Amino acid sequence: MRLVSLASSSAGNAYCVESGGRVLLIDCGLSWSDFKSRYGSAGFSLDALEGVLLTHNHIDHVRGLATLHRKLPEVPLFANLMTSEATASVLKMDEADFFAFENGQSFTAGPFTVSPFSIPHDVPDPVGYMVEAEGLKYFHATDVGMPLDSIGVHLADADCATLESNHDPVMVMESARPPLLKRRILGPRGHLSNADAADLVARFASPRLKELRLAHLSAECNAPAIAEREMREALASISRPDVILRILPPDSIL
Repeated sequence: MRLVSLASSSAGNAYCVESGGRVLLIDCGLSWSDFKSRYGSAGFSLDALEGVLLTHNHIDHVRGLATLHRKLPEVPLFANLMTSEATASVLKMDEADFFAFENGQSFTAGPFTVSPFSIPHDVPDPVGYMVEAEGLKYFHATDVGMPLDSIGVHLADADCATLESNHDPVMVMESARPPLLKRRILGPRGHLSNADAADLVARFASPRLKELRLAHLSAECNAPAIAEREMREALASISRPDVILRILPPDSIL
């Protein structure tokens, strides 16, 4: 299994999972030209694209989806019913363009077994994913309001993971952002802070976790060094300094 982030920020999110020459795309928050360029630079062929998994309908996660669907109509778009309805409305698509799933019910896409799970965020029915292939399990959760135990139990089963580490609360409060936006970010349906992400990992990371990728860092209210320090302290607290830790860049491939 190979993991590649094409973009990870409030400006755009797109993540690839590759197995056996086949690729699943999680979210498509890049323009078609940016997606095609970065996807190709990562060494992937468009013919290998097995499907697109949607986490929710915010534009930084679906910006390029309508064009991708026009260019590659044979590639299935997977979303739960409320996400498909909301995304279709945002992008002026047809709800019939989506393959609807139920949260908690696994389905297959090529060599991948996909298990969606509920997360808290301020949109209709957002999800994270567990993706299994080659006997490995990949956990993916961005745009998460709280470090819930119901999310942690999936992390506990993962060999590799991408987890949001969005902000430092002090930096949020000291920023020039409007009070309403600050409340949204810090609220139970907003985004995970560095401390929240570290808490989730400290409580639920299991001996099988080998790689952890921190995603969706705020450019204004976070810094890679801060997020990395807090997570390394959490990993050290559970005697797991061996876990490979990567900080995903906002607009380049890793």
